[in-house]
Amino acid sequence: MHSPHDPFVRVRGAREHNLQGVDVDIPRDVLAVFTGVSGSGKSSLAFGTIYAEAQRRYFESVAPYARRLIHQVGAPKVGEITGLPPAVSLQQRRSAPTSRSSVGTVTTLSNSLRMLFSRAGTYPEGAERLDSDAFSPNTAAGACAECHGLGRVHRTTEELLVPDPSLSIREGAIAAWPGAWQGKNLRDVLDTLGYDVDRPWLELDAADREWILFTDEQPVVTVHPVREAGRIQRPYQGTYMSARRYVMKTFSDSKSQTLRAKAERFLASAPCPACGGSRLRPEALAVTFAGRTIAELAAHPLSELAKALEGAERSSESARVLTDDLLARIATVTELGLGYLSPDRATPTLSAGELQRLRLATQLRSGLFGVVYVLDEPSAGLHPADTEALLTVLDRLKAAGNSVFVVEHHLDVMRHADWLVDVGPQAGEHGGRVLHSGPVAGLEGVRESATARFLFDRSPAPVRDVRAARGWLKIGPVTRHNLRGVSAELPLGAFTAVTGVSGSGKSTLVGEITEELAGVGRLVRVDQKPIGRTPRSNLATYTGLFDVVRKVFAGTDAAKARGYGVGRFSFNVTGGRCETCQGEGFVSVELLFLPSTYAPCPACAGARYNPETLDVTYHGRNIAQVLDLTVEAAAGFFADTPSVVRSLRTLLDVGLGYLRLGQPATELSGGEAQRIKLASELQRARRGHTLYLLDEPTTGLHPADVDVLTHRLHELVDAGNSVVVVEHDMAVVAGADWVIDLGPDGGESGGRIVAAGPPREVARAEGSRTAPYLARALD
Repeated sequence: MHSPHDPFVRVRGAREHNLQGVDVDIPRDVLAVFTGVSGSGKSSLAFGTIYAEAQRRYFESVAPYARRLIHQVGAPKVGEITGLPPAVSLQQRRSAPTSRSSVGTVTTLSNSLRMLFSRAGTYPEGAERLDSDAFSPNTAAGACAECHGLGRVHRTTEELLVPDPSLSIREGAIAAWPGAWQGKNLRDVLDTLGYDVDRPWLELDAADREWILFTDEQPVVTVHPVREAGRIQRPYQGTYMSARRYVMKTFSDSKSQTLRAKAERFLASAPCPACGGSRLRPEALAVTFAGRTIAELAAHPLSELAKALEGAERSSESARVLTDDLLARIATVTELGLGYLSPDRATPTLSAGELQRLRLATQLRSGLFGVVYVLDEPSAGLHPADTEALLTVLDRLKAAGNSVFVVEHHLDVMRHADWLVDVGPQAGEHGGRVLHSGPVAGLEGVRESATARFLFDRSPAPVRDVRAARGWLKIGPVTRHNLRGVSAELPLGAFTAVTGVSGSGKSTLVGEITEELAGVGRLVRVDQKPIGRTPRSNLATYTGLFDVVRKVFAGTDAAKARGYGVGRFSFNVTGGRCETCQGEGFVSVELLFLPSTYAPCPACAGARYNPETLDVTYHGRNIAQVLDLTVEAAAGFFADTPSVVRSLRTLLDVGLGYLRLGQPATELSGGEAQRIKLASELQRARRGHTLYLLDEPTTGLHPADVDVLTHRLHELVDAGNSVVVVEHDMAVVAGADWVIDLGPDGGESGGRIVAAGPPREVARAEGSRTAPYLARALD
């Protein structure tokens, strides 16, 4: 028995994912960092076990009816955990927030700002007080009636609808009209109405052109179609629809993405004329605070907003309380280096790192005490200068009486920890053991640990010769976001790193590289977007490996004897799949008063296939067992099938040997998705120059995995290609041939090229936030 004042969280018998019955003790009220190579099991321990159990216990105390409304993770596979306080998790979610979600809504700054205007704003003479909802563009009470609170309207013009006015209507002058029968019908209706469809558009009367394109009338006429001889010509009732009406209807109502995209070509987006892009009703825009409307204040970067509020007159008690609250909320966001963001900045335009730090700022303000914060790589996507600000914030969470458990690959965060839990030694089935749990210095003596090799490495960086450029790629001048007429030159046939603090304009600059630029050749963008949104998409289906594996099974004697083709071995189509779960492998179980839960399918026990399909084996394994193999194990199993081995070899080369072939896309991290895309590219044998563009490829990677990945990228360059990476890992930047550093800061204070040249030159650049960290990596 442990005493109630036991200062440790004690985990016994953790078996989640690849954990091998782990026992570990972690002190409370410290900054504990969980480390290990990708796939070693550190997230399974921190999130899958400790956080999941804390959440499960909390839900046990919630009324069963309320429990149905909360998304729960299942009970973790663990013997017991003692000394566990309530937990709050902050994960790297690359969700797709809507355009109505903004910095203000994520940080709840918008609520406070609206309350300030409602309670302490200056109203026009005789105007009645407005509720705080009236200051939100996301409510019926506040949204501008013209643009429905979106701030922009879509309009069309004659120039857009008729790009070539020398054509007649019959020759297709109205480009926006549909093709095939529908377009012919509209022309026939116009003809019947008495308009000349054979004269060039230019020569038609201006009033006629206006009516044809923009009328809201929809006259119905009897059309006598003129068709080929020998066909029966039946008159029919035809309804006219103007070009504008057709485009607007298609754009707003069509379910087809292709048709909507076509309609959008004929629309120009402009700020709403009614609200000027502010998204609010006139009544809300008539109220001011410190001489400005709520839309004007929300457009200021947070650092500017704080100055405006500090200088404001606080005539009433409510004005003082609300202003103080806003200033305190802004201070925590600015402290995390995000002062350049404005409250109205849309969430989809933020990076995953920026979004996670905004959530962190909100937690700091919540003032909780005695909680375990479980964080997923908070340094991901952060410049080394921003990482220092992050460590200050983590220390403040700890000082407030909380425990901070962080899953992390950043060496500086590890060095800053009070306690280190190293999981490994390798990934997948070769990991899942705790190699060290204790103070940081104690890890140095652990021979098996991949983390120790890098954490205590004191050898100087290897000196490598910088490759000479085979030519130069010119970008710009670019004026977008915070870039103002910026031009850059990248060496071809070399490895280029683009650096700078968060928000300095790196992604905006590389986003301007297209296949149209002279010297690019073929362009391959490898981003961190998911490889699929459903569990039906997996590693094997995405890489094309599954097609080859199915052919192998269809080629066996047993399959031929039964007449099974390739389709029989797919879990996505009727035939070979289990029909009880339709190839999902699990079924949803509805429980009264509890959230619906997923259980393995009772018919196939999670195998996804019907018994007849599973009877067919290859080297003693059926298709379900093959999908359950890791990439590493599959490479040995398929050693005699060259086409399969080639695919598997590229996955091993980018350090993904621990993933299972059938691992659902929904279980993969952004970094894993990016490396799978890279592996898919590497297996395509190409001739000619290719430019590879990667956005923070080392995010979520252990230094050992970073070594494997950069080795592959340098091989691509040695083979005559060019590689451009947006990168914060100084070890990678130090090994580049050319560095372009943007800054000096984020937002309005960034957007300039501070330095460009080989790493050793950039490391000496004055005024660069990157230079001191790069110099340290080079030395």
